[in-house]
Amino acid sequence: MRKRLLALFSVLIVGALVLSACGGETVVETVIVEKEGETIIETVVVEKEAEAGEIPVTLNLNLGTEPPTLDPSLATDTTSVDIQENLFIGLTNFNPVTNEVEPYLATSWDIAENADGEQTWTFHLRDDVPWVKYDPISGETTQEVDADGNPRFVNAYDVEYGVKRTVDPATGSDYAYVTYVIKNAAAINGGDEELTIDDLGVKALDETTVEFTLEYPAGYFDGISTMWIVKPMPAWAIDEWGDKWTEAGLIVTSGPYVLESWIHGGELSLVKNPLWIAADSVQIERVDFVMITEASTSFALYENNELDSTGVPLPEMDRVKADPVLSEELRIAPVPCTYYYGFTNSKPPLDDVRVRRAFSQAIDRQSLADNVLKGGQIPATSFAPPGIFGAPEPGTVGLGYDAAAAKASLQEYLDEKGMTIDEFNALDVVLMHNTSEGHARIAAAIQQMWADVLGVTVRVENQEWAVYLDTLKNTTPLEDMPHIWRLGWCADYPDENNWVHEVFNADAGANRLRREAGEFDALTAAAGIEPDPAKRAEMYAEAERLLTEVETAYAPIYHYTSVNVSKPWLTRNFPAIGGIDIYNWTVDMDAKLAAQ
Repeated sequence: MRKRLLALFSVLIVGALVLSACGGETVVETVIVEKEGETIIETVVVEKEAEAGEIPVTLNLNLGTEPPTLDPSLATDTTSVDIQENLFIGLTNFNPVTNEVEPYLATSWDIAENADGEQTWTFHLRDDVPWVKYDPISGETTQEVDADGNPRFVNAYDVEYGVKRTVDPATGSDYAYVTYVIKNAAAINGGDEELTIDDLGVKALDETTVEFTLEYPAGYFDGISTMWIVKPMPAWAIDEWGDKWTEAGLIVTSGPYVLESWIHGGELSLVKNPLWIAADSVQIERVDFVMITEASTSFALYENNELDSTGVPLPEMDRVKADPVLSEELRIAPVPCTYYYGFTNSKPPLDDVRVRRAFSQAIDRQSLADNVLKGGQIPATSFAPPGIFGAPEPGTVGLGYDAAAAKASLQEYLDEKGMTIDEFNALDVVLMHNTSEGHARIAAAIQQMWADVLGVTVRVENQEWAVYLDTLKNTTPLEDMPHIWRLGWCADYPDENNWVHEVFNADAGANRLRREAGEFDALTAAAGIEPDPAKRAEMYAEAERLLTEVETAYAPIYHYTSVNVSKPWLTRNFPAIGGIDIYNWTVDMDAKLAAQ
């Protein structure tokens, strides 16, 4: 079978054909070839005429960057999650309007507690969701079959496999810590040699029933059940193709769309899955993504009717608000995300809290919002934004702009070290961000604030998104880490456990800050298992205070708003949590073609 597949893929063309109502076009395609016994994916120029025909209902969007991965176990970023949301079904899903958890693959679930203090969640699944593969040669989507020719449907064993694959340390999932509420997940993922992956608290009881045993009662587990890291995954495809399994022509999916093509660094296309359980309700037939980093270029394409929706570049905000057409297409609304600057707490001179405090208090967040961002962003002095359970009211916790205090804090450090400001600047403090015009403008503004208030010189660097994410891993050698770096965090589920605990806890979270465990870490761990909601909220408020006021381990900057323009022929929503659900959007194709 493998030889036959390799023979097939030696001639397979994975193409993004652009259909035209009046004729064909030359296209750039990706080919899968066999070289020296290994399957290799290459991008080539192919002279080929696409067949003339009716133009499908098409959505054109800009991803802004290359998705680092389409593998649910490996994704950590919103770009990847946006694509995965449309390719794979999850156990549950967030309602895009109410943010309530709703059935998806699971039709219902039961919760029980046992005498050991553990909690069991039992999910009952539908049995009619097919695993499918798209054939780039024929353009057909077909249902997968097993070795006996039986059709494959998504089942509880696929869920069990997916969760175990995420937790298995051999997979290398950077987001596995979110599963640590599941019994033995933390120990297994941490390499405990006394446990095996079969000791994980997830088990398929039959094809339509999967049971999770938690370490402790966690009312927010329904939110975790919506996430990509616990989605069902196709074991046979992953076993067959390994790291290549997410490439076009190889990937097996279960959602409303299938992957037609993925030209790395250039474009990615999805087409509607005709075998989807609700295919009749999916109006958009194909989605063509480009990967343009420059917000100004993306916006120019939008104004030329080549993109249907995009963000607004910071320099264009005033013009868009004043323009009679663009202002009608503009939407600004809060989203549960926070923009922050992380401090590498173990890297001098940011290993001293006085330096971190000085850098945080020298940021005039309100000025940044008013003069640079101009999109209604809320200045942030703590991490979790409004709408997240346990989040303090904005401005009630943390350190705001205080130039005098910032100067005094840095001067105290300099005096103790016997340093001048010139000697401090010789340390070459680096601020890093991922490549983006918007991030660059924000960095330049804050860089100037630090110069004006503190007299410090900070060097700004940037990296491409996937490379940047690798740089910020807590396993990166300290000498390769920037002193300060930007990230945003958006809610995976609306609970502080997903914020202060899973992001910053030194024992159980991502801990990109390189913090040492202490009072904060014990507090967020205890808050996660506290049954009294009021007490939990108090504990999280104290944790936010410890992190920002006492440790000043990072600098929260602002809570996001969605600043977006969309064409009048596009009807879309803006889910606050989870990836974008294109399967719920519609395009008036006649109006779009008329405008073009």
